[in-house]
Amino acid sequence: MGATMETTGLGNSGAKQLKAIVERIERLLEEMKALQDDVKDVYAEAKGNGFDTKIIRKIVSLRKKNAAERQEEEALLDLYMHALGMASGGLADAAE
Repeated sequence: MGATMETTGLGNSGAKQLKAIVERIERLLEEMKALQDDVKDVYAEAKGNGFDTKIIRKIVSLRKKNAAERQEEEALLDLYMHALGMASGGLADAAE
């Protein structure tokens, strides 16, 4: 058998508060799902218009970072690519 309010020590007030919290979380998760579906639709629209969605995702990710973070990431990428023999110049060579 499951625990009752009396055996958990929550009491009526605590149980109501817990239920309200859980219901709020569930509503927010539903909203997040709807927003994720909207984002998916926008990517599908971009793809339908001939854009490379993989690159758009990368741009969205880069725009979340400040200039210093982007420069550090690019420098590390360049360093690692050189170490692996994948690039002879800068990032432009890596994109070829």
